[in-house]
Amino acid sequence: MVRRRLLSIASATCVHGTQGSPSSSQHSFSASTKFPIALQLQPHLSQYMSPHKLSKENYISSHQTAPYFHLVSRGNFSTLATAVNSAIKCWACGAEASDSPFLACSSCKSVQPLDSSVDFFHIFNLEPGYDVDAKDLEKKYKDWQKRLHPDLFQCKSEQEKEYSTQQSAQVIKAYNTLLKPLSRAEYMLRLQGIHVDEERTVTDSELLMEIMEVRESVEDTDNDDALKSIQNKMRSKLEECQMSFATAYAKHDFESAVSALQKMSYYERVNAEIIKKL
Repeated sequence: MVRRRLLSIASATCVHGTQGSPSSSQHSFSASTKFPIALQLQPHLSQYMSPHKLSKENYISSHQTAPYFHLVSRGNFSTLATAVNSAIKCWACGAEASDSPFLACSSCKSVQPLDSSVDFFHIFNLEPGYDVDAKDLEKKYKDWQKRLHPDLFQCKSEQEKEYSTQQSAQVIKAYNTLLKPLSRAEYMLRLQGIHVDEERTVTDSELLMEIMEVRESVEDTDNDDALKSIQNKMRSKLEECQMSFATAYAKHDFESAVSALQKMSYYERVNAEIIKKL
């Protein structure tokens, strides 16, 4: 039996942990509001690819009752810092922070304790937005790793080695999240206080029908040209969804942004199936 959970509205909290009233960037949705999203498809979803195993009607019905994702209003994530906090000092030499974010001391080069409230865009000194220059992001990522990578601190204290490991891992996570359009979109919604959670029903029958038909086509052919043709269509669909997400997000139309994200996740899954066969 599919487990159901009530949609909960979490109290808004500041980054430092104190409670406050919800800000304008937070959005609450009632339990009756349906925002289907499939960031992670069911591990056994491939069983629905075969037309011999499940009819189209049952395919849609199964997906509409399967656990996916719903939205939960949560406190805001850290926003882009606008100034360096002069009260922050290096734990090793006592020098005041001259950089923001303060991941490593510019005076003694010591890696600083992890601040998990720093958002991923801020780590790379990027304005929060969907359009990201991949080459610029990669360059900034490599620059950080030249300063934070654990291999550089093998002769340091256990404390600094731990800081290095934590900071390096955080930078890697931030880079991977912002590099991929799908995870970047999900993260941007989280920054707005919109958390994409499990167990939300899928209601877009037209989308489910489209995905089932495409999956059947992928399963039924081993012809590389045919697979590449389907792949090109999926890539075109993805680009359209990405543009839709960026437009909706810029307008603070988060319902449409979530809808675009849902479609992106499906098309990404189909593309992954094609890559396996090529």
